[in-house]
Amino acid sequence: MSGLRPESGGDLHLDLTGGGGARVRLMRALREAIHSGRLAPGTRLPPYRTLALDLGIARNTVAAAYSELVEEGWLTSRQGSGTHVAHRAAPLEPGRRRSPARPSRQRVIYDLMPSSPDAAAFPRSPWSASARRALATAPNDAFGVGDPRGRPELRQALVEYLARTRGVRTKAEHIVICSGFAHGLRLVCHVLRGLVAVESYGLDFHRSIITEAGLKTVPLTVDTHGARIKELPATGAQAVLLTPAHQYPTGGALHPQRRAAVIDWARATGGLLLEDDYDGEFRYDREPVGAVQGLDPDHVVYFGSTSKSLSPALRLGWMALPGRLVDDIVAAKGPRELWSGVMDQLTLADFVTGGAYDRQLRRMRRIYQRRRDLLTATLAERAPHVSVNGIAAGLHAVLELPPDTEQATLRAARRLGLALDGLGSYLHPDSMMPPRDGLVLGYGTPPEHAITAALEALCLALPGPP
Repeated sequence: MSGLRPESGGDLHLDLTGGGGARVRLMRALREAIHSGRLAPGTRLPPYRTLALDLGIARNTVAAAYSELVEEGWLTSRQGSGTHVAHRAAPLEPGRRRSPARPSRQRVIYDLMPSSPDAAAFPRSPWSASARRALATAPNDAFGVGDPRGRPELRQALVEYLARTRGVRTKAEHIVICSGFAHGLRLVCHVLRGLVAVESYGLDFHRSIITEAGLKTVPLTVDTHGARIKELPATGAQAVLLTPAHQYPTGGALHPQRRAAVIDWARATGGLLLEDDYDGEFRYDREPVGAVQGLDPDHVVYFGSTSKSLSPALRLGWMALPGRLVDDIVAAKGPRELWSGVMDQLTLADFVTGGAYDRQLRRMRRIYQRRRDLLTATLAERAPHVSVNGIAAGLHAVLELPPDTEQATLRAARRLGLALDGLGSYLHPDSMMPPRDGLVLGYGTPPEHAITAALEALCLALPGPP
């Protein structure tokens, strides 16, 4: 038992006994106080620090409990006015009691779906400044019918940026702006024929884009060093889609010998490497490995976008193409209604050339590295039998589970309000690889104040030691 004094007067006792961690027990106690009418609608709750000191728990625990109850509708919070009991959170009728509400199976409290960035971290002020400069300095022709390849300001900015940070060798006239990787892949599929080799573990959505274009995919085995390129010649494929910097989703990087081997294959067969560099800037244990494209620009289509670095809402991506493909890709792009907005392109060009993009990436690398470190430390303490696989990179991690536990773990996670993926859903249906049990967990989406609570809930869902 512990007490606090709300603004309405009188002591309010919170019973923090019962099961669960401190956050769970505090949320349960606050719900019960609201149910019973001891916390009336409109009551202002103490600041995090005050209540934490009074209850003898961590300030972050109080902050996480308040935040989750705000999301559930029990509390309201506004900057500068504190946290209050919501007016719609009416108490039960006198004498009527019920057990604390449990999250619905369908309700998502913690979004741990992989590879989405922290939306709250979008650089609003720097982006607004770039947008103002872009509008003020835009040439008149920017407001007419544009170039289907994209604005020249952005294409030139990307040439310089990609050469400096990713080792990409290209020219502005070989870059085509698109609305993201999926759009770019659809365009490239217009110029492909025959079979396309893909990694055995990958997004079914991407495989569907290829098959919808009338092409067939053939899987390559994936191990800790990425795709096994030695299997590629036997497939008869004319193109191969890879995620060399950070295999999606298993997390390995393509081994240097395999990087060289895929270029040798492309040169010998006239094949094409489709390089999805979806999160190449986010490497935490060393400097990022350069793109494979730099080894032979004539045999690689390089894809990049702002979906992980800034926001998927921008719908901005790019392709660095072999020169011989540019005209066909531009023709496939078609009506200008499908082109990316000019002002967003000009804004991104200013954002890149002015250094704001680099600053944002440095900032987010620190945030995501801290979250990944917290994930590994939490599992080492609470579930040492569950390992984190892959290199220290990106916005997601794969948690290796004991055999035959993936589906039960996903059900337990849903009951706790966790949204995450199972590894099994990424396996190519024609792959000969034995399925592995695991979770594909994103640590990019939860806001900073919620990541600790999200990992605590995750540990409750994980299976015990085998």
